[in-house]
Amino acid sequence: MIKNLRLSHFKNFKEASLSLGVFTVLIGANASGKSNIRDAFRFLHGIGNGYSVAETLGQKFVGGELVWEGIRGGMREVAYHGSDRFNLKIDFVVSENVSYPEIENSLISYNLSVGPPRHGARHGYSLDESMRIDDALVFEVRGTGARNKVISRTGLDDRGPYTWPLDYSELLLGQPVYSLAEGGRGPGALINITRLTLQPFRFFDLSPTQLRIPSLPGQVDLGDRGENLSSVLFAICEDPSQKEALLEWVRRLTPMDVDDLEFDSDAAGRVLLRLKERDGRSISAISASDGTLRFLAILAALFGPNPASFYFIEEIENGIHPTRLGLLVELIESQTKRRNIQVVATTHAPLLLQFLNEESLANASVVYRLPDHPDARIKRIVDVPDAIRVIKEQGISLLHASSWFEDVLNFADEEERPTHPETDDAPLMPTEGATR
Repeated sequence: MIKNLRLSHFKNFKEASLSLGVFTVLIGANASGKSNIRDAFRFLHGIGNGYSVAETLGQKFVGGELVWEGIRGGMREVAYHGSDRFNLKIDFVVSENVSYPEIENSLISYNLSVGPPRHGARHGYSLDESMRIDDALVFEVRGTGARNKVISRTGLDDRGPYTWPLDYSELLLGQPVYSLAEGGRGPGALINITRLTLQPFRFFDLSPTQLRIPSLPGQVDLGDRGENLSSVLFAICEDPSQKEALLEWVRRLTPMDVDDLEFDSDAAGRVLLRLKERDGRSISAISASDGTLRFLAILAALFGPNPASFYFIEEIENGIHPTRLGLLVELIESQTKRRNIQVVATTHAPLLLQFLNEESLANASVVYRLPDHPDARIKRIVDVPDAIRVIKEQGISLLHASSWFEDVLNFADEEERPTHPETDDAPLMPTEGATR
């Protein structure tokens, strides 16, 4: 499970850290930086898939087909204003690992710094990497601007720094692990585990149009836009107990007296969901409401045969009636625990916050900017001064709706010196232990 994401000079974050739980809710005004947090996770997901930094920031084509859309703004706008380098660090815990049980519950940290090429190189990026396990150094790579990069593993053994033949924009994280494998706590094993942690990320931007398209049985991966919804639900319904669980959630969501989930089949063999009521009436996914389809997509993700380990969902309340937001929260909190899934969600719905259980509330954060400050900041709601007491007295939904959290944070930091991009020359924190 991911425990923390640190952003340094990334997008509109100069220095910020996000603590994560099983279900992490982000609130904040428009343009505060919530979508930039999504971009940070997408960047890590891209390099976890083996894409180069250039491909992750730009685009990735395979056989002429676009398989990856880059990060908004590319390298020109990914770094904090006035900076040409950014740094991301992710901390995670492996709770279950059959291959290497000795690392279970250990804290693994991967740190990456990306900047312009050094020593007059005309292409590529300067890339510094480091990895630690329980604060012990696993490896450290310092980009040199040349093909050979310096690697130090002095934290694992007594062998000093040596060179590794990596091209300008290649990461050690993307290299074959067999040449580095040295047991469960060795570089190869931990590189592989980190990649496997970053790969099954999903970023939902659900489209009602995609949710209504029939799909072939056997297509059991729900796309980020909602592709394959009907075939994923079809696979879930093959298990009678799972099907009944789905039905119960749908009955609770809608005023429809849903008796069954059925699937029409077309000439191509594709299936399309149909909701059947007790009186015999039925409605297909083509005519179902956008909100019902979005809720069904979240059900498909959390109940499906191939769930991701991590979902990022923007404006999770879209299409859901306010009186059903509690049901949505209950669904996520129960299924994430049961299936070891993490969900990060942004919301502008004050009412949603009041349904969070104690653990989810402890992990909810506000993303905000101070007046006359260009950088975004992140603060856990429970760490906002006096928040716990005021929440008990007035209710968290009212505080969110009135921007109380942002107002308190503005007041608490009012004596802080304003920072302006044109005078902001604070150095970027380098990769841990890297020599500049």
